[in-house]
Amino acid sequence: MSPSIPFCFAMAVHDLLITLPLGAALGFFGGLFGIGGGVIAIPLLALAFGMDQALAQGTALVMMVPNLLVGWWRYQRRHPVPIRRVLAIAAVATGTTAVTAHFAARLDPTLLRVLFGGFMAALSVSLLWRSAPSAQSAAPRPRDALIPLVGVVGGSSMGLLGVGGGLVATPLFVRLFGQRQTVAQSLALALVTPSAVVALASYAQAHKVDWSMGLPLAAGGLFTVAAGVALAHRLPERQMQKLFALLLMATALAMTLR
Repeated sequence: MSPSIPFCFAMAVHDLLITLPLGAALGFFGGLFGIGGGVIAIPLLALAFGMDQALAQGTALVMMVPNLLVGWWRYQRRHPVPIRRVLAIAAVATGTTAVTAHFAARLDPTLLRVLFGGFMAALSVSLLWRSAPSAQSAAPRPRDALIPLVGVVGGSSMGLLGVGGGLVATPLFVRLFGQRQTVAQSLALALVTPSAVVALASYAQAHKVDWSMGLPLAAGGLFTVAAGVALAHRLPERQMQKLFALLLMATALAMTLR
């Protein structure tokens, strides 16, 4: 029995040496793009660590929740979010997330993977088109009547795919509400963070979370998410949008190749 103790300790140290730096990298890119890092973490957990799609989504949420909290706090300091405007959409988003996450955690993993890849591909094409000079136009005045719809769409994506709340909300705020990219990311983080908590609870209840992997990823990300947010405010907005879209396209390609 005794030789197994140092072996288990060595394996635990080895796992930490992998997951902590990985979490740090994911936290940085999550802060840079205002997405919590799940868009990179989920395909990585599925492809490199052999997790099924639902387990990868639930485990990624463990990392995303603290990253989203830190990222939103950092963005809030630079771009304060109108709390009254956010409360209605956050309530709708969390309610929608609770319903969709309950069913997503029990769906066929292959179907979930196809939905995940298709969503990323479609969104990346849309963002690349919007970042083109010919697609830029005068932004309309924000329409309050449309704000709850952002919560419905973002919450559905968050519950079904474990990501996408910020990916959907950010371009909607840019295009429909005329916000700058960094301001839109601040708004999206404020809306997505409570949805991520609800989604994590639903996946955990369905036993679709690997806490031994998710917690070290979360710890690593906490050290770097602030640096990603800081860099986001130094890059040109159009370049940010293109980088954002290319990241999504790479994710969709990885899921398709699998």
